[in-house]
Amino acid sequence: MPPPFKVELAEHNPHWSAAALAEASVLHDVLGSALLIVHHIGSTAIPGLRAKPILDLLPVVRSIDEMDLRKTNLEQIGYDWWGEFGLPGRRYVTKDEPGTGRRLVQVHCYEIGAPDIDRHLAFRDYLRERPEIVASYEHEKARCRALYPDDSHAYGACKSAWIEAVETAALADWRRSSL
Repeated sequence: MPPPFKVELAEHNPHWSAAALAEASVLHDVLGSALLIVHHIGSTAIPGLRAKPILDLLPVVRSIDEMDLRKTNLEQIGYDWWGEFGLPGRRYVTKDEPGTGRRLVQVHCYEIGAPDIDRHLAFRDYLRERPEIVASYEHEKARCRALYPDDSHAYGACKSAWIEAVETAALADWRRSSL
């Protein structure tokens, strides 16, 4: 399990999108033909939302078994492999800054067709389209950071009920728009 870290919330940085594209290119080089697409998800993908300055990426692969075969390749370029890390069907890998240990990237990899892909994309798109929900999320993040400033795991758990409620609405909206 990755150790918890201090929770930093930074103003949205428009360069996060370019950084996500650059890291997606690195993942493409390492994962090769196993990789179908890389989505930028999480708070750094929501314009105007304060976020932990950590890129969340969601690669979609042809087969999770192919992803597993590339574990060593990812580790060789600085990623730590955490396996499913509590979510069946996911492969979770992280990249920290050498020297400081500051988290830079979190990768949540799923096989094509996994329902968690829609969950993540629906949540991201729902927030991108609703500034009032972004404001509410910002408030929830500030509340949880005040409670758990030095424990990213507890901070994440604190936000989970809010996120799950919004995800439910986001998925319903996503499914209606996909009809």
